Amino acid sequence: MHESIKVDDLDTAQEPRQHPSRRMSGRTIAVLAIVGVAVAALLAWMVFGGADEPAPAAADGGGEGPSVSVMVPGLDSVVANVRVTGSVAARRDLPVGLQGQGGMVVAVLVDEGDYVRRGQVLARVDRSVQSQQVAQLRASVVQADADAALAQSELDRAAALVERGFISTADIERRTASRDSARARVNVARAQLRAAEAQLAQLDVRAPEAGLVIERRVEKGQVVSSGSGALFRIAQGGEMELRAEVAEQDLAALSVGQAAQVSLVGSPVSYRGEVWMVEPIIDSTSRQGTARILIRGDRQVRPGAFATGTIETGSATRPVLPESAVLGGGDTAHVYIVGPDNTAVRRSIRIGAVTVDGVVVAEGLEGTEQVVMSAGAFLNPGEKIRPTLVEPEA
Repeated sequence: MHESIKVDDLDTAQEPRQHPSRRMSGRTIAVLAIVGVAVAALLAWMVFGGADEPAPAAADGGGEGPSVSVMVPGLDSVVANVRVTGSVAARRDLPVGLQGQGGMVVAVLVDEGDYVRRGQVLARVDRSVQSQQVAQLRASVVQADADAALAQSELDRAAALVERGFISTADIERRTASRDSARARVNVARAQLRAAEAQLAQLDVRAPEAGLVIERRVEKGQVVSSGSGALFRIAQGGEMELRAEVAEQDLAALSVGQAAQVSLVGSPVSYRGEVWMVEPIIDSTSRQGTARILIRGDRQVRPGAFATGTIETGSATRPVLPESAVLGGGDTAHVYIVGPDNTAVRRSIRIGAVTVDGVVVAEGLEGTEQVVMSAGAFLNPGEKIRPTLVEPEA
């Protein structure tokens, strides 16, 4: 027998089965969406607003812009100074050459680094020819003395015979003239001898002043003359100086007698110094002048060395800022201060010195401004900020 199949049963059999989760109604989906939005809102509130207390507003009630730390530097008593650089040189550089006729050098008696006294022989030039000339002139002086003595004797004998009438007055006058001529020849011979002896002495190259030999340009066997130039250079008294280059705007603060500290590159030793001359000329190209600082120290200071110096120009009251507050350097140094309506204002300054206590501001600040301490590199002029005042360390 065949069973009959109803149409309703056929439709049910053909409908595919679904997973229970897929048979969720639209109402359930809507509820889940609302719950998800509520959870996201709760998390956002906890992260951005609910976990912490609201940040306090600035002193004037403003709350816009980044929060920055500011300070009022005031004025501190500092030692005003000028930093300079330059090269070490002899305070008095004495070139020493040959004065005489010249010849071959037979001996060099000193070397670089030797200290010599005034008049000490530095080198000798061959004098064989000049020595013979001096000997000849000495003999001429002896001969002239003998002739003068003979002329004087003859005059004396003639004078004794005048009263007896054996010698006329005219003879006496002739003998007197002969005596005077003989004496004159003696003087000429002696003068020639002294000149020759002086020329002979000039063949010895001598130190004009006591000091340090800083250069030697002659060797034994070398032929030299008065046109050969300097054979030695001597630093008078061994004194050295720093010829410091000074910016034009700093020259007005320098004067003779100011104390200084000089440091040589590569040396941990610092030497005391004193400004003994400020040259009156400013270079029209570099806009710099020269201050000459006498270095007081031992003999380790050598000419030509590069050195830095700090000249103390007196005490002054200046604002002192931490290095983090100063941006740029040289002529482009600037800071940010708090302007009207809590806006960042860029202020150009001139740095006076950099010390262990901070940067001394020579120009640009009065000390009463609120200066941004560390975030200036991230600010723009006119930008809104929220200043937080920090008391400067004592």
